[in-house]
Amino acid sequence: MELLSKIKSVVQTERDAVNALSDMLGPEHEAVAQAILECKGRVVFLGVGKSAHIGKKLAATFASTGTVAGFVHGTEACHGDLGMITAQDLVILISNSGNTVEVTQNIAPLRAIGSKLVAFTAGRESALAKGCDLLLPIPKLPEADDNNLAPTNSSTMTLVLGDALAVAVSSARNFGRQDFYRYHPNGALGAALKKEQV
Repeated sequence: MELLSKIKSVVQTERDAVNALSDMLGPEHEAVAQAILECKGRVVFLGVGKSAHIGKKLAATFASTGTVAGFVHGTEACHGDLGMITAQDLVILISNSGNTVEVTQNIAPLRAIGSKLVAFTAGRESALAKGCDLLLPIPKLPEADDNNLAPTNSSTMTLVLGDALAVAVSSARNFGRQDFYRYHPNGALGAALKKEQV
């Protein structure tokens, strides 16, 4: 029962974090959604550590819902992968603190490329927030683990907000089930959607 109690406590803590995120949504978040809609290139997510894993998932979600997207690792970016990014792209840099060196080191090179930059962070006064064109904020909250160290609440809020942006943009583009099938022809979803094409 002790383990179950802890599991429930963490789930409740992360639920509360998502509720806090919902309560803080406003014009800054809408401005980022609008910038994604207006982007002429790709939406590129950039991060390291757990933020990299979230960034990869969000790039895949955006791509499958009608927004051309990709992911570049923050460390690899400065070792040549910046060549994957163009002036037409919107780059969303993810760092909960906003001061992760492997992420912030890319601001100047990306500015030289000419990309539009979004800081996805809880650090409103961070180097990342100050160095980007737009701010995509999440609440600054303790993590759900006993040591307040493991990305849990922060990564969950980042994932939820990223998903929300992808769906909002997809809806604004009137992205339908046939469009989804074009990018997702396999698996159970593809099989179900294929039947609708007949």
